[in-house]
Amino acid sequence: MQIIRRLEALREALAAFAEAGEAVALVPTMGALHAGHMALVDAGRRLAPRVVVSIFVNPKQFGPNEDLARYPRREATDAQMLSDAGVDILWAPEIEEMYPSGFATNVSVAGVSEVLDGAHRPGHFDGVATVVAKLFGQVRPAVALFGEKDFQQLAVVRRMTADLDLGIEIVGVPTQREDDGLALSSRNIYLDQAERARAVTLPRAMGEAKRAIERGDDVATALSAAIATLTRAGFEPDYVTLVQADTLRDPVRGEPARLLAAARLGSTRLIDNIAVEFE
Repeated sequence: MQIIRRLEALREALAAFAEAGEAVALVPTMGALHAGHMALVDAGRRLAPRVVVSIFVNPKQFGPNEDLARYPRREATDAQMLSDAGVDILWAPEIEEMYPSGFATNVSVAGVSEVLDGAHRPGHFDGVATVVAKLFGQVRPAVALFGEKDFQQLAVVRRMTADLDLGIEIVGVPTQREDDGLALSSRNIYLDQAERARAVTLPRAMGEAKRAIERGDDVATALSAAIATLTRAGFEPDYVTLVQADTLRDPVRGEPARLLAAARLGSTRLIDNIAVEFE
């Protein structure tokens, strides 16, 4: 596996793939890799002969009071995991390579960026869209893979890719979970032992809400019950809501729906989502 930090070297390596007629799958990450990321890599290997994984902790998607400084960084361990998985290139640029002096462009996706986490984390999805647009321009993949755990992020990337005619297939990979149901996340390491034991309340409360909605119970009542369950367990919920899967707006009966939640447990903000049959 090549570890590349400069754009010129990345372009040279990618040119060799192109000359051989080998398409590229891109897996964008911020590092601190876990089984969820490796599921993206495995999917990428099935979809393209070459796989590029990026590791870049993107400052533009962190707010002023968020965890940029303490976000876990462990490139050596990550690189070994990727090498063992058969990744061809680890693209690990420095901040100056991604955002050189004078950088003045911002990519903003209306609609799907403005609700849910977009409302609770102003500017976050502009940072996501901007860095993903840059990665797409640098790597020029045929396919890019994103985890469904960050469902709103996936929706933003799909909207941007379609709107800008980028010609990249965007693949969402199902959320990977611990044995007790907690969604895998790099931020789970922030949870202390007691918080980790309570964290499973999030997927369980969501599961209860899903079952209630699918058996025809009132949606608002089901969501309120989930919020109450989380609050009793010590969470501070930002939202638990049912939305239309593609637009993230109000759900429409007979259309794919998604139950999304975000809640803080101690100093850790957890997110999760599950599909709901909304008939």
